[in-house]
Amino acid sequence: MSKHSVPDGWQSTYNQQDFRIDKQESLYDGFFKMLKLHLTHKTFAGDSISIQRELFYRDDAVCVLLYDANEQVVVLVEQFRVGVFDNPEGPWLLELVAGIVEQGESAEDVARRESEEEAGAQLGEVVSISRFVPSSGGTREYIDLLCASVDSRDVEGIHGLPHEGEDIKVHKIPVDKAFELVKSGKINNAPAMIALQWLQLNKADVDKRWSS
Repeated sequence: MSKHSVPDGWQSTYNQQDFRIDKQESLYDGFFKMLKLHLTHKTFAGDSISIQRELFYRDDAVCVLLYDANEQVVVLVEQFRVGVFDNPEGPWLLELVAGIVEQGESAEDVARRESEEEAGAQLGEVVSISRFVPSSGGTREYIDLLCASVDSRDVEGIHGLPHEGEDIKVHKIPVDKAFELVKSGKINNAPAMIALQWLQLNKADVDKRWSS
């Protein structure tokens, strides 16, 4: 094995004891938070380095892919997203049902609550896909990515909480078409891409588990 290759069971070179926050400043404190951190951490050469980083702080979130194995469709939601206001095709995206974790909630609790609020859907079994960080270079956020069984026959319409400015349209998409939308770049947000690619890889097992 090359000395530069990554072995099975990789662990990071350093851990929580190998850096410190020397100073923390609050730049903005609203629904989201902006911090300025003054940090010192060890380097791979064995020295240490002091840096400053601005950090966009977001609470943990949950995204869930709703899949009806009997009908062979996925339920996705369409809504306006300010983060892609400069998208030449417009700032509306096809996404997974998603929400922020509130105190005392599990990831599955959030998935069930948000599925009803955003899609009018009641979930069956919920399985975990992964827990990941979408943009670790400057954003503190962890996303629990799930897949859930759903009966999509009565799932439709426009949903969301008006007092939160939500305007959410439900789409039922044949699962093979959804895979094509990822391939073509029409679905281009990370949680939906990851979840749909996971489903594509595991579809046979999921169908066996969730088909009547």
